[in-house]
Amino acid sequence: MSHARSEYEDFKRLAPDVYDVVLALGQLAAKAGLDKQLIELVKLRASQINGCAFCLQHHVLLSERIGVPVDKLHLVAVWREAPIFSARERAALAWAEALTLLPGGVSEEVYSEATREFSETELTYLTSAVASINVWNRFGAAYRWTPAKRPTAATAAAS
Repeated sequence: MSHARSEYEDFKRLAPDVYDVVLALGQLAAKAGLDKQLIELVKLRASQINGCAFCLQHHVLLSERIGVPVDKLHLVAVWREAPIFSARERAALAWAEALTLLPGGVSEEVYSEATREFSETELTYLTSAVASINVWNRFGAAYRWTPAKRPTAATAAAS
C-alpha cells in the first residue's frame, strides 16, 4: 500500500483557516438538530464511495462511540439490500450518494424520497453534512492521510 503524502496534522498546521471552516461546516447539521447517528452513516457512505481511508476509519470510530449499531456499520455499504435501515436513513443515504456521485445529478426519485423524510431545513443541513464530508474526503484521499489506529483498552481508559 502507498504511504501518506502528508498527514492530517500537517493540514491543520499548514491551513488552519481552511481546517476551521471545513470543521465548522461539518458540525452544523448536528447543531441544527439532525440525529448524530444518521449524520455518521451518511459520512461513512460518502467516505466509502470516495475511497478515503482516513475519514472512513475516523467515522467508524466516532460512530461506535455514539452508539451506532455495529450491524449498520457493517452494512452501510450495501444499505439498499439491508432491511436494518429506516426509511429516513435510506433517504439520507440515497441523498448522500447522489450528492457524492454528482455526474448524474439528483434524480426526481431521490429528491422526492428525501423531501418525504426531511423538512426543507433538515435537508439543507443534511446537504451541508454531505458537502463537508466530501471536502474532507478530497483532502484525505489526495494526501493519503494515515487512518487512526483503533484505541486499545489501555488508551481508551486513559482518555
